[in-house]
Amino acid sequence: MPGMDTDASLTLFFGCRCHRPAGSLHSPGRRLFTGLALAAAAAPALASIPECRRSRAASLAPASYVENMAQQQYVQMLRQAQQQRALATGGVQLERLRYIAARMVPFTPACNERARQWNWEVNLLGSDQINAFCMPGGKIAFYTGILARLKLDDDEVAMIMGHEVAHALLEHARERMVKSGGTELLLRGGAALLGLGSLGDAAAAGASQLLSLKYSRDDESQADALGLLVAAQAGYDPRAGVTLWQKMGRVGGDKPPPWLSTHPAGEKRIASIEARLPQLTPVFGSAPKPPRRFGPPAG
Repeated sequence: MPGMDTDASLTLFFGCRCHRPAGSLHSPGRRLFTGLALAAAAAPALASIPECRRSRAASLAPASYVENMAQQQYVQMLRQAQQQRALATGGVQLERLRYIAARMVPFTPACNERARQWNWEVNLLGSDQINAFCMPGGKIAFYTGILARLKLDDDEVAMIMGHEVAHALLEHARERMVKSGGTELLLRGGAALLGLGSLGDAAAAGASQLLSLKYSRDDESQADALGLLVAAQAGYDPRAGVTLWQKMGRVGGDKPPPWLSTHPAGEKRIASIEARLPQLTPVFGSAPKPPRRFGPPAG
């Protein structure tokens, strides 16, 4: 697939509703595993652990508003990728990502009850970039570069996905937008589109923040901790967090890709993950293991 032009501007359309898109985990034939749902119901509430506590600052930006905005930006991104023939519509790697996500999703409401209402989507974008993200509302995207260049096994993919999903569950985007002043732009933009002022440019600027926000080191540490736990509950080996970030460090070089510059892969981070392994080992040990395993892209 040709590389996607990730620098192209994304336009936000308020009010657009998309019912059961192709990437949805709730579409026919992609139902969540009943056994995992039962296991998730029996698991201890993640909200009781420190890593699952959300910042009060996030509450200053309405969750439904931010999630709605993320949905529209995600749709625009997929539309752009499709036009450039960079949106995967099938194949083993897309199936792999959706399979791993479907194992994780049943455990997410224990941390954030809103996740039960999210229309989770997973898509694969054709680009050599090392990148992946989960926008508010459960909108997941991986770039082919991160799978191919790092030769990730399923456990390592799960560590990345768990980390990004954790950012959404912890509502770090809402928090960052509040702290960066993005909420004011968003609200002013919404008022403009309702006929309360000529501020369409502000709305577009606010929308672009969702893909450009840089999380703090504390956010990253929280996402590591929660992501490892959710992945372990889904049956993926948390020890892969160490090998993943070792690979990240090797590929970074002197000038790491943008995704790596905001996700530091230093020795301290790896040491922090290693320190959590003893408490994660019994979680992983008792979790139902995935009956299917996939490999990295060929070549």
